[in-house]
Amino acid sequence: MTPRTALRLAAPFLLAAVLAACVPPAPPVPTRPSRPSYDLVAAIRTAGDHEKSVIDVNPLRDPGVAGLQDAAQADERAGRYADAAARLDQAIKLSPDSPDLLQDRAEIAVRLKDYGSAEKLAHRSWELGPKLGPLCARNWQTIVEMRLEADDAAGAASARKWVAQCHKEGVPRY
Repeated sequence: MTPRTALRLAAPFLLAAVLAACVPPAPPVPTRPSRPSYDLVAAIRTAGDHEKSVIDVNPLRDPGVAGLQDAAQADERAGRYADAAARLDQAIKLSPDSPDLLQDRAEIAVRLKDYGSAEKLAHRSWELGPKLGPLCARNWQTIVEMRLEADDAAGAASARKWVAQCHKEGVPRY
């Protein structure tokens, strides 16, 4: 092989190597922050359990709605989240403006990873609810968790402030 033939064969490779050296490296692919490793629904319910406000509204329960709500809780404990959602949907048809039913349904939506619906249901529950006490804390903690799931740190921080506003101090008694 003559030097001229060798140069002709090597030229495309040399040109490719020179051009490759001129191209900047690709930017790193952004990685999504890791998802929370805790039970979102447990965090939501804990916010309600820890709320020791002087206000705690517990509406009277319609027996038909209460039966559906109890059955939904049993379904949830058994891991049958779709069945729990169906029962709560039936209960909401009977009592559409019940803030506790809406919040229960929001929590099941979280279990089903339907985060958009969960946030909407929690906000609707808060709109109809007492705006103080444990239910309020569960509403806003649901929104906190859903904002975190959406990678919205500012929205989560704002919702955390609302969780704190659910607390109403009692009159000190000595």
